[in-house]
Amino acid sequence: MAWKTTCVMNERTILIGEYLSGGYCISELARRRGVSRKTAFKWIERYEQEGWEGLRDQSRAPHHQPRAISPQMEQRILELKARWPLWGAPKIHVKLQGYSGCPSESTVSNVLQRHGLSRPVRRRRRATPSEGPLSYGEGPNQVWCADFKGWFRTGDGRRCEPLTISDAHSRYLLCCQTVGTTTAMVTVQPMFEATFREYGLPEMIRTDNGPPFASNGLAGLTTLSVWWLKLCIGLQRIQPGQPQQNGRHERMHRTLKEATAKPPRANLAQQQKAFDRFRWEYNEERPHEALGQKPPATLYEASPREFPTRLPSPEYPEQWSVRKVHPGGQVRWQGQKVHVSHALIGQHVAFNPIDDGLWAVYFGKMELAHWDEWSKRIVPVKILPIELKL
Repeated sequence: MAWKTTCVMNERTILIGEYLSGGYCISELARRRGVSRKTAFKWIERYEQEGWEGLRDQSRAPHHQPRAISPQMEQRILELKARWPLWGAPKIHVKLQGYSGCPSESTVSNVLQRHGLSRPVRRRRRATPSEGPLSYGEGPNQVWCADFKGWFRTGDGRRCEPLTISDAHSRYLLCCQTVGTTTAMVTVQPMFEATFREYGLPEMIRTDNGPPFASNGLAGLTTLSVWWLKLCIGLQRIQPGQPQQNGRHERMHRTLKEATAKPPRANLAQQQKAFDRFRWEYNEERPHEALGQKPPATLYEASPREFPTRLPSPEYPEQWSVRKVHPGGQVRWQGQKVHVSHALIGQHVAFNPIDDGLWAVYFGKMELAHWDEWSKRIVPVKILPIELKL
């Protein structure tokens, strides 16, 4: 025997048909359809008021929602979104904290979605985290991050590749400046010097392995990194092809691109003005989720290590043998030339005896290589790219 199938609407229709036939009382109708007398009365009344359409299910949403936000609050949310188009619900919610009747973050998100002002974020596959002892420090100026934002062209066709420097702990953006070329020390070093003079010196600087931060020479030194070492700034380099090891800085680059390069400005001067506006807003106004929805300026303070008026030279123990690096990147050792590094031209390196005919080559406190008198070879020491500490 087949199952008897039915639906709620069909049962209601049958109930009304039997009622209109006049052959049943309300109690019999309710018993035949398996409902209470109260329910039978409800659907008969619904039919008499609205006809057959009254038998359909109606919305159970309350006619009045006491917790609904006011039109004024919704307008305020839209005004904040118009002022900061790249901000999402969490940051706008922070700005609403001072107003009475502040809605929840989810309500702000619903308002933005209802007006088509939010976009779904595509989840990206996460890279395998590094096992190296990466640290962003426990306070400001322990680690600074430096890199070049990926280049793009301004409206007049000029190449723009800004240098960015940030404090890893507070996320404070210290510098965002256009440069002519990423390899020219005449443009890059003055920007670092201006940043050092304004904010003091960090303990370490984290970079990638590209110029002008690093090279394929001895210990990866460049003229810029040698200058940092003379200022007693330690070097941290991420592993090649592992940008997530500088993830906080890279995340800032994504926000920078959305705010200033979509679309690019008409020329480099206008583009720099956009960078300056972004840096102020990013530091002073934009809440940061990882900082408890506080802007970076509330956590950052300048370093007590001031930029020196005179660049110090490395000091070595008396028993070490000190040599000056001549043009060509070589030093003289017992009548022969030993190649060290072009980045150290004009600097003094020291040879520390560690065994018979074996010397450790230092620049300042950094061990660069071993010099073997017997094989006449200079062998670079293994230095972890993220552990170039002083």
